[in-house]
Amino acid sequence: MTARLFGFVLVTAMTVTPTLRADDYTLEASHAAVTFKISHVGLSWTHGRFKDLSGTFTIDPGNPAATRFDIAAKVDSVDTDNAKRDEHLRSPDFFNAKQYPNLTFKSTSAKPVKGGYEVTGVLTLNGMKKQITIIVTGGKTAEFPKGVQRTGYSTEFKIKRSEFGMDKMLEMIGDDVFISASFEGTRN
Repeated sequence: MTARLFGFVLVTAMTVTPTLRADDYTLEASHAAVTFKISHVGLSWTHGRFKDLSGTFTIDPGNPAATRFDIAAKVDSVDTDNAKRDEHLRSPDFFNAKQYPNLTFKSTSAKPVKGGYEVTGVLTLNGMKKQITIIVTGGKTAEFPKGVQRTGYSTEFKIKRSEFGMDKMLEMIGDDVFISASFEGTRN
């Protein structure tokens, strides 16, 4: 193949091959949830959620290392369907909502895995930071309503609350907290 023909083939291939680009999304709180469950006296589960969520994420199929997830929950929005318990959870015994009003997850790296991404990031809770790795699955896209592009992901993982300074009542309330998060974002 001559150099001229090779150059033509290369230029043609580069113009036909689609360029993958990063897409930035804003979390849509009405289609997002962060829920948790924790053992109560080893007999049952107490379930709760955070009602006030926000965040952004970037999906970059051309450079997965540039994929980012930054999600936040207002701690005082904790809801276990029991006002007295919720007030206790907001106190310094647990979340200390006045001093540390936000629970955040900020990713530091992401790599593709089957069905999603393995995401490593920093979870900040009760003023303490801990690196965790989670698997987020999803990534299907949809246009809804017309003209609005969206995508969504979900994850489930476990933390130990004592590692975030929440070590009160460990004999009655479990140390393991099982967390589920599901969220949609609209493309900016």
